[in-house]
Amino acid sequence: MKHALVLAEDSILLREGLTRLLADEDHQVLAAVGTADQLVEAVGRSRPDVVVTDVRMPPTHTDDGLRAALEIRRRWPDTGVLVLSQYVERRYAGRLLADRPEGVGYLLKDRVAQVDDFLDALDRVAAGGTALDPEVVRQVVAGSERPDPLGRLTPRERDVLHEMAQGHTNLAIAQRLHVSQSAVEKHVNAIFDKLDLAHTPGYSRRILAILRYLDT
Repeated sequence: MKHALVLAEDSILLREGLTRLLADEDHQVLAAVGTADQLVEAVGRSRPDVVVTDVRMPPTHTDDGLRAALEIRRRWPDTGVLVLSQYVERRYAGRLLADRPEGVGYLLKDRVAQVDDFLDALDRVAAGGTALDPEVVRQVVAGSERPDPLGRLTPRERDVLHEMAQGHTNLAIAQRLHVSQSAVEKHVNAIFDKLDLAHTPGYSRRILAILRYLDT
């Protein structure tokens, strides 16, 4: 699947490299910019399917890219956002993931081992899924002093919920955990029951469970 996207990266070499990589894969790079302000402006002008952005960008080189991502999600909620950074900014990352995790990804540059991993994450985010580096999830949920709402889950159910939070389907989870798909489905239903997530029209219990996980 090919996508129209806007790329934001303050490193010229990396920006040019990503632009060429994406173009070689027949994706349409509508704009490649170097600041957070330019990113928001480009999205408003071109309305891409998905945005790829760094976190630490001009003007302050702190969390401008991530705050721009939050602004984009607020103003154009159907735009997918894939954060590609060396850093995990827990405060804004938590907000980005908790507000509405559909169409959101957060990868760490140093941990993207293969180009195909990045392209797969891009496809998932553009399609409305999630793509989260496990280290990002760990850091976002670390340090909470509130009671653990997941305390009733078994270790295997926690493993399944962790994989769900990374955007994997039941089939993919089964393959990653080396169990049957039916076993994963039983674990997922048990997670819903133990988290008191009743089936309510208009709400996705899977998304609600992921939100509960990310909020712990």
